[in-house]
Amino acid sequence: MATEWLTDEEMRAWQAFLAASALIDRRLDQQLKEDAGISHLQYEILVRLADTDCREMRMTELADALLNSKSGLTYQVSQLEKAGLVRRRSCTTDDRAVYAVLTPAGRKLLERAAPGHVALVRELVVDVLTPAQRDSIAEGLGEVSRRILGEKSPSAAQ
Repeated sequence: MATEWLTDEEMRAWQAFLAASALIDRRLDQQLKEDAGISHLQYEILVRLADTDCREMRMTELADALLNSKSGLTYQVSQLEKAGLVRRRSCTTDDRAVYAVLTPAGRKLLERAAPGHVALVRELVVDVLTPAQRDSIAEGLGEVSRRILGEKSPSAAQ
């Protein structure tokens, strides 16, 4: 079966996606390292933990939520643990389960880092695009993620 090469329009979209995603991630990582001493991924770990009622998540669920490998997450949590921003705890009902828990220091760092991070996200993405462009990106890239993860799109579920 012959490969269907990308048209000029498709290549333009693909290359714009690659460039923008790499540049945005690099810039967000740089800003967070300068302002808070953590990486973009470490910031996302702290955000996920802060968004739960008990400020903790099972490590496997956290890895899934971040679309990260368990070993990659373990390394990042270890770095956050060394900095006193996260601690780990064992599950009382399942010896195999380990939870990542946001510490008070982690919460304070997140509160300090969030305003600059959100301002940069606005500057780089949100305020640059029209509402229609943001909606198209959310729909289109949401569909890409759902297909990769094997989920049904909201329109197909109805």
